[in-house]
Amino acid sequence: MGHVTAPADRRRRYGGAGAPVHAAGGGAAATERGVPRSERGRILRVGVVAAGLLASMATTSAVSAQSGAAATTSPASAHSGPAATTSATAAQSGPAATTSAASVPASAGLSVTSSSTPYLPEPTGSHPVGTTSLYLKDTSRPDPWVPSVKARELMVSLWYPAKSPGRKRAPYMTPKESELLLKSGGITSVPADTLSKTRTNAFTDADPAGRKHGLPLVVLSPGHTKPRTELTAPAEDLASRGYVVAAIDHTYENVATTFPDGRVTTCVTCEIEKNPAWWEKLARSRAADVSFVLDQLTGSHPKWKGARLVDTSRIAMAGHSVGGASTIAAMLKDSRIRAGIDIDGTTEVRIPDSGLARPFLFLGKPATYTPGEGDAAATWERDWKQLNGWKRWLLVTGAEHTSFTDLGVLADQIGIDTGADIPGVRAMDITRRYVAAFFDLHLRKRSQPLLDKPSARYPEVKHCSPETRTCR
Repeated sequence: MGHVTAPADRRRRYGGAGAPVHAAGGGAAATERGVPRSERGRILRVGVVAAGLLASMATTSAVSAQSGAAATTSPASAHSGPAATTSATAAQSGPAATTSAASVPASAGLSVTSSSTPYLPEPTGSHPVGTTSLYLKDTSRPDPWVPSVKARELMVSLWYPAKSPGRKRAPYMTPKESELLLKSGGITSVPADTLSKTRTNAFTDADPAGRKHGLPLVVLSPGHTKPRTELTAPAEDLASRGYVVAAIDHTYENVATTFPDGRVTTCVTCEIEKNPAWWEKLARSRAADVSFVLDQLTGSHPKWKGARLVDTSRIAMAGHSVGGASTIAAMLKDSRIRAGIDIDGTTEVRIPDSGLARPFLFLGKPATYTPGEGDAAATWERDWKQLNGWKRWLLVTGAEHTSFTDLGVLADQIGIDTGADIPGVRAMDITRRYVAAFFDLHLRKRSQPLLDKPSARYPEVKHCSPETRTCR
């Protein structure tokens, strides 16, 4: 079940999201779901290498109601077989996605430093963190993107509180995955395994800690074309606070997924022409993935040795970009998901007239999701009216699409600016703090004043009221 592609065309500039962008004068600018058109030109201010480096660490934005395609990774063929291997391509079948890379000074009081070895910020909780990976196979349905593959195969990373630090710090990704990400951007100026050397804070297969049915479970879904590893820093932080976290690689929807037998699948969906109906299909497919993963973690024959620790009455979900948009679809499909967060993702799956009464948080950037401004914000406003339970709409001043993931942190360390007016480490601090507060409130019933009004500690975070179209 490999997805074999042609070699990357290294002459093309990379604009993130696994999509090539022609240099100035060489083709159409790209569109990202959730990126205003006024921002697209900024990528033209940087050199080819800088754009490529950033792109290897830039997430795709998932949504725009009139999105063309963020088209990438053209397959030579799709076939089954345990020995199948892949390489990245950069074929363009529609407008490619942009990533802002203008040089912007770091905010006062926070410095951006260059590091030859990228690293993730340390978790803020009291527990050591363990991690493991699971291979799951759903034989009840074919793969939605490669119908010749008769079962849906998924890789899932788990993070959890550990009894003690282990001996082996977990890798961020494999050298092959790093190579494919860099090749997808036509990058030859850095070692192919650069991203695989990112220092994490979790320990592989450390013994889980906790009492039986004592730990809440949070499912994470990444942006389109991006691996599950882009959400490692938030996952490690939640685990250090006493959560089990499961991040899903949605197969054929990202640049590279590695399976235990050595197969590496690449991005089939990158080359598909996009429209709102297609994004809705993607969200519903992800919802099916999430329900299957929950079955495998909480059923009568769970696939993880620590599954007995999970409290099945306290399950929630968060995602970035289309992963965030898919949270609504997953909650509508599966009542086990008691609360959800959409991080910077425009939604396509509509909440029915009966509404959704479970807690929900929108967390995004002002450039896209200020109430009353644009098609992307309109999808949040539409959903807001149908959310009948606890809800918040929070925007982070200065943030860009990458700011809510590891990729904003890592780009700063390499010395590449994402175009954000807030350093990656600060944005990650905010993201982790508000995500943890939401889950602590709704899964642990711990009061969280942070979520009720603006905070002097986090003045960048604005609380929005779509009814009055104001943010304060």
